[in-house]
Amino acid sequence: MPSALITGITGQDGSYLAELLLSKGYLVHGLVRRTSSLERSRLQHLYTNPDIYGRTLQLHYCDLEDATTLRRIVTRIGPDELYHLAGQSHVGLSFEITESTVDSVAVGTLRLLEIIRDLPRPPRVFHAASSEIFGRPSTVPQDEETAMAPVNPYGASKAFATQMCRIYREKYGLHITNGILYNHESPRRGENFVTRKICRAAASIKLGLQRELSLGDTSARRDWGDARDYVRGMWQAVQHTVPEDFVFATGVLHSVQDVVEAAFSEAGLDLQKYVRRDERLLRGPEPFALVGNPAKAERILHWKRETDFAGLIRWMLHAELQDLERRKS
Repeated sequence: MPSALITGITGQDGSYLAELLLSKGYLVHGLVRRTSSLERSRLQHLYTNPDIYGRTLQLHYCDLEDATTLRRIVTRIGPDELYHLAGQSHVGLSFEITESTVDSVAVGTLRLLEIIRDLPRPPRVFHAASSEIFGRPSTVPQDEETAMAPVNPYGASKAFATQMCRIYREKYGLHITNGILYNHESPRRGENFVTRKICRAAASIKLGLQRELSLGDTSARRDWGDARDYVRGMWQAVQHTVPEDFVFATGVLHSVQDVVEAAFSEAGLDLQKYVRRDERLLRGPEPFALVGNPAKAERILHWKRETDFAGLIRWMLHAELQDLERRKS
């Protein structure tokens, strides 16, 4: 039975990755932060299953800031594969909590790399990089050779972590893959991310639970994909014999306005009646034309996307409707 350790297992990507690995017969270990709440909604269906939790799925309390505990857990488990997904990932919040973002994303990754290089049998590693490392890209679309030029604290932290993964791969011969992930969404996305916020609001307005939706700049464009497709790409990258960097993206840009129109149309609502612009929600410098070229992943890993933009928003909107209706009943 192959074993894997997932940092950030309680997040969107971590939960889908845990499901994928369990379906493939892995023993899955996950790191979770110690908090006053035991709420792990994304893992609830696994956590409450006695045939899974404590058997093929095991959770361990650890913060990336705690090097001693991190080393102890990684050394004791000795995983075959390690998927590093943890860290503060909200771009807007990274301007408000800059130091903690840098500590968890940049320094946290370095701590993990230092532990891995000392292991007698280092695991294959997947590091979840981000399109935010490109910031103001010199080329459109971006690929694995595009220069990093981050414009926010989160992107700068990811750029540091990505480059350190490359250095440790070359210097110490570690099997480390950087997956440069463009925006990927699902019903498990945090409610402070714009796609989830929009779909949640459309569903709430549809059911009479909310009166309007306030947004900042809806002209901002992103390369949005389905989180399940990207998680599958993570696993495929780790199975590849040679550790390399791969861009995971759709290659198509859509605006926030496109998300609004798709969600409200699917809900049967006239967005002009319910969507308001709020200047207070405008944030700092926007990246420019962040759209990825996934040709390398498609060619080498045979990675394929199964969901288009319309299908993604449709899925998210109906998941919100189902959840809200269930809560009402």
